[in-house]
Amino acid sequence: MSLGIRVSGRIGRPVAEVFDAVVNPKKLSSYFTTIGGASAPLVQGTTVTWWKDAAVEVVELVPESRIVLRWDGGTGEDKTTYKTMVEMNFRPLEDGGTLVTIAETGWREDDAGRRGTYLNCEGWTQMLCCMKGFVEYGINLREGMFLSEMKGEPASAPDI
Repeated sequence: MSLGIRVSGRIGRPVAEVFDAVVNPKKLSSYFTTIGGASAPLVQGTTVTWWKDAAVEVVELVPESRIVLRWDGGTGEDKTTYKTMVEMNFRPLEDGGTLVTIAETGWREDDAGRRGTYLNCEGWTQMLCCMKGFVEYGINLREGMFLSEMKGEPASAPDI
């Protein structure tokens, strides 16, 4: 068995617009991958780069419905990285908005895996909040939020 997380939130825009805010590298770089950006659009079967050096494999992409990614999301107690799976689902709501659900699975059941689940749960929650701010209001909530990004470096996990 492995550890996993799931977060969700409502974005007050149609599914097509919300989905595009994730697959379109210019938009994603405006609210999430702000340092180093996103290298290319998400296309099934390709690998893109987020934040200068994070390789993101696009495992599945169903337009305006689902994105499945694989990346080095976990770090073992021996400090080696391993892959986790990220699944994003986009569901239209009756009010014209979109429910976005993000799940990440595959962490090992050890102290490092538990720490990874907590940190990435925080990260995906921040991504949803920043996506809402950008898609609904055109603002970048990440600007000035992370000390590392203020120095021009991608946000990193603090040692706790």
